[in-house]
Amino acid sequence: MRKEIASDKRHNIMKAIHSNNTSIELMLRRELWKCGIRYRVNKKILDCHPDISIKKYKIAIFVDGDFWHGRDFSDKRVQTNKKYWDNKIRRNIERDLEQTIMLRDNGWVVFRFWGTDIQENVKICCDAIIQHINKAKQQRQFKHEKRMTRTKRGNN
Repeated sequence: MRKEIASDKRHNIMKAIHSNNTSIELMLRRELWKCGIRYRVNKKILDCHPDISIKKYKIAIFVDGDFWHGRDFSDKRVQTNKKYWDNKIRRNIERDLEQTIMLRDNGWVVFRFWGTDIQENVKICCDAIIQHINKAKQQRQFKHEKRMTRTKRGNN
C-alpha cells in the first residue's frame, strides 16, 4: 500500500527535481565520454534543447525521465491532482513528438532513451549511438573516396 505524502512535503520533493544534469543524464554522458565521444550539453538546435548533441554527425539525444515523459502513462496514473498531471504529461509527450519530427525533418538523427533503460544498461544505449556514428563515418569515407576517384579521372 502506498503511503500518502503531505502536500507541503510533496511540494518540496517536486521542487528539488531538476531538468538538467540528472543522474541518468550524467551516467550516459560519462559513458559516451569514456568511449571517446565528444558532445555538447543542452545546446539549442532549431527550437529545442536536446540533453546531448553531436553536431558533426547531426545527432540529438534526449534522456527522458519515465514519469515526466509518460512511460507506461496509461498504466501508471497519478492519484492526486489528476487533471493537472494528466494534462502536463500528455503535453510533454506531444512536445517530445513535435521536437523529434522537427529535428528529423531537418536532417538530425534523434535518440530518446528512458531513464530506467539507461540505469539498467547504459552500455547498450551508448553502443546504439556509437553504431550510428560508425555508420556515418563509413558513409563519409565512401563519399570521399568516390569524390577522389572522380577527381583523379578528371586529371588524366
